[in-house]
Amino acid sequence: MSSAALATPGPWAVAASREPAAPAASAQAGGGVARQSGTVKAISGNTITLAPDSGPEFSIVVQDSAKLLRVAPGQKDLKDAKVIQLSEIQPGDRILVRGTAGALANSIAASSVIVMAQSDIAARQARDREEWQRHGIGGLVTAVDSSNGSISVTTAAIADKKSVTVRVTADTTLRRYAPDSIKFDDAKPAPIAAVQPGDQLRARGTRSEDGSEIKADEIVSGTFQNIAGTVISADTATGLLTLQDLATKKPVTLKITAESQLRKLPAPIAQRIAARLKGGSPDAAASDGSAASNPSGGAPPNDGQRGRSGGAGPGAGPGAGGGTGRAGGADFQQIISRMPAATLGDLQKGDAVMLVATEGSATSPSTVITLLGGVEPILQASPNSAASTILSPWSLGSPAEGGATP
Repeated sequence: MSSAALATPGPWAVAASREPAAPAASAQAGGGVARQSGTVKAISGNTITLAPDSGPEFSIVVQDSAKLLRVAPGQKDLKDAKVIQLSEIQPGDRILVRGTAGALANSIAASSVIVMAQSDIAARQARDREEWQRHGIGGLVTAVDSSNGSISVTTAAIADKKSVTVRVTADTTLRRYAPDSIKFDDAKPAPIAAVQPGDQLRARGTRSEDGSEIKADEIVSGTFQNIAGTVISADTATGLLTLQDLATKKPVTLKITAESQLRKLPAPIAQRIAARLKGGSPDAAASDGSAASNPSGGAPPNDGQRGRSGGAGPGAGPGAGGGTGRAGGADFQQIISRMPAATLGDLQKGDAVMLVATEGSATSPSTVITLLGGVEPILQASPNSAASTILSPWSLGSPAEGGATP
């Protein structure tokens, strides 16, 4: 499964900001002004098959007089856009189309096509990911002082946690996740007052020498759930996973999507992580079979206190960590990213898992962002703390989503 979608602002939020606003393309024929964006699926002659982020595919007929421009991800206007030929557009590229609704449903006669090349998006992702790794921190919000622009955050790590003050200035960009979405494209600008204790927050900026403060250039926050539990059922047909929550002792149903990241830890690695949580030697734990006993017999791993965010905050952006040193969140997120991918069908009744998910709503189950199996030793090692909170909700968005992730 692909990574969860935490991307930089939607690919067209900036590059197309100077273009006149237009409604989305209608599924009905009518000749009205139409606009649609998505990923190029195929090209045949002057017809592009466009796969939007949601909904049915569109047939884009590029007119002979159409203006075709290529922009770089993050470009703020079209003054540096490059004029290209239709032959230069490739499957996998992102495009924004404007024109008129065609004679057939879900078709557009395109008068302009703005293109972001897949390779450019991937390069931007890599640069942004490195920037967030080098200059970012993440964790659980413990206090907010809107009057002086400060947010107190407890960073996540395997063995240690530390408090960091995030300074918000007039130049800081703040965004907040929708409660039922894992896409950063759905995150909206929000004031510091929208950030609440219990939220999970990721900030990038200039750190103080001792690491106790960071002057933030960018902040993204949201309400997420960290859950540890045992599998009751996994329905591959509906994509629904039902767990026995070890904190509440109640069943909880979650949704697995194509963006959900599923991984499984091999036993030796899980035992090493468990040893760090215990404060012991990870090498000794690697051969200690006792660490792999069933966690459900102990106290709830979250001690029954998941709060509004479900636990501690994000260790990092895409592989970056909120902690420092070998026991920090960075290492743990990197370990997870290197683990073999798993599927919903791999989960068996009774398996122990840790996961981070969206807040969800009354009408829709929470969506799993990251799920980790093979965690019995970890939950056994940390029965009275939120072991599941060493997972991070922030992860790398796919190139199709137009940017790198914090």
